[in-house]
Amino acid sequence: MIPRVVLVAFVASLTLLGVAPRPALDSQLVLARYEMALDDLVSPSVMIFTYTISQAGPTDIEQRHRLYRSGLNVRDELLSDDGVGLKQKIVRIAQREDRYTVGRLAPRATTYALLFLHTIGKPSHLSYVYQATPLAPASSSFTVTRVTIDGTTFLPSAIKFHSVGANAHGTGEIMYGTIEHRWVPLSVTIDASVDGHSARERITWSSYRFPASLPDSTFIPARPLPHQTLPSI
Repeated sequence: MIPRVVLVAFVASLTLLGVAPRPALDSQLVLARYEMALDDLVSPSVMIFTYTISQAGPTDIEQRHRLYRSGLNVRDELLSDDGVGLKQKIVRIAQREDRYTVGRLAPRATTYALLFLHTIGKPSHLSYVYQATPLAPASSSFTVTRVTIDGTTFLPSAIKFHSVGANAHGTGEIMYGTIEHRWVPLSVTIDASVDGHSARERITWSSYRFPASLPDSTFIPARPLPHQTLPSI
């Protein structure tokens, strides 16, 4: 137990530094603000970022990519493989949803029961940790087990989950944060079993940019150069 005189001195030092400790909010009030923050959240539809994939297990992978996204349109450029930069990047054009956006993965009161566990962080910036339990049997391979709600934005700063596939299952955690006033994924770590073998994967996102738009040519595959035909000899 912290002596009262020490606690008073600690609070006074925070005040002198201009960092006033915030009292913890009622857990139900946090959930109400959380739902409102998710309702108001607008995820960026146009962005450019770099991401790295590190995987150890049955297959070892170490790659760095640059990705351009506009809605469902995606241009994915492989920049390095096994830690070696590519002289000519490999480009893949596709259409796919952003499966890591917080609006897609955050547990909502309509589908999960959220039980308050505890607070974490500094007195000047608390976060609130909740256990998540599905209200109905899981209808997908992805189930949230815990969510940490940032005490300033009231958006999820961490989401723990369990995932099950045809030949794999595992647990993981996705971390979120603010970049240029957008709430975006920063990292995800997954510990899994694939065909009975242990595997670990980590993805990190960085170098975010949010242009107003991207030119249509970004998502058009480059045409191969025509083959030259040698004259008959």
